[in-house]
Amino acid sequence: MRSEPSGAGPGRRKPLISGNWKMHHTHLEAIQVVQKLSYRLRPADYGAVDVSVHPPFTGLRSIQTLLDADRIPISLGAQNCHWEDQGAFTGEISAAMLAKLTVAYVIVGHSERRQLFAEDDAAVARKLGAVMRHSMTPILCVGETLEEREAGSAQTKVESQVEAALDGVSADQVGALVVAYEPIWAIGTGRTATAEDAQTMCAAVRSVVARVAGDGPAGAVRVQYGGSVNVTNIAELMAQPDVDGALVGGASLDPDTFARIVQYREDG
Repeated sequence: MRSEPSGAGPGRRKPLISGNWKMHHTHLEAIQVVQKLSYRLRPADYGAVDVSVHPPFTGLRSIQTLLDADRIPISLGAQNCHWEDQGAFTGEISAAMLAKLTVAYVIVGHSERRQLFAEDDAAVARKLGAVMRHSMTPILCVGETLEEREAGSAQTKVESQVEAALDGVSADQVGALVVAYEPIWAIGTGRTATAEDAQTMCAAVRSVVARVAGDGPAGAVRVQYGGSVNVTNIAELMAQPDVDGALVGGASLDPDTFARIVQYREDG
């Protein structure tokens, strides 16, 4: 799988900060955003943190060309894919197509895909397999609803999602992927899990990985937090031992704001 090499030192996981633009920015706007972001990030930022941007499908080719031409060390990411390589699936995009655009990361199982487009654990697992089959890195999203959290079943829900997605995946592959814990009740609502809550759930994700794949992959897998991440809370979230990055939504649409999130060490 394509993944940025770790530069955080022996035994440490290099953080991954990913900007999920969702259905925002035309391809022309996307070019401007990435150009401005690249002006604000310095070599030291890329040395400390891996950065990926996930534009809509219409912007992928434009951003790929920009990143390659200007040698910008930002990874290209996609927001979704189909599990088949080709076929009569009107409106869908395959992992094979994304791989030809040198996409490095593909989000699978985002809560909006699960809730709004009825993707179940089986579909997410098939997509994760397709991404890995084409040597890209999945960002597997898991998370609970407010009702599930209030009922005390949040950890059970998240653990079951991780287990279902990783069923049949080799230990080496598990260690190379990314898992994003995104409490559904905190996405786009302005509400954020406390740093302690995020740590508890990210640690639970790592425990599941250890149970299904072993301690080695559990120590290697990167676990992001996603859910109303912003410049105010990023440093505290990243200070948690099991939080290895962030899946950033609305705050990634503005290059100035997203740059400050990537540079969280300075604000922290």
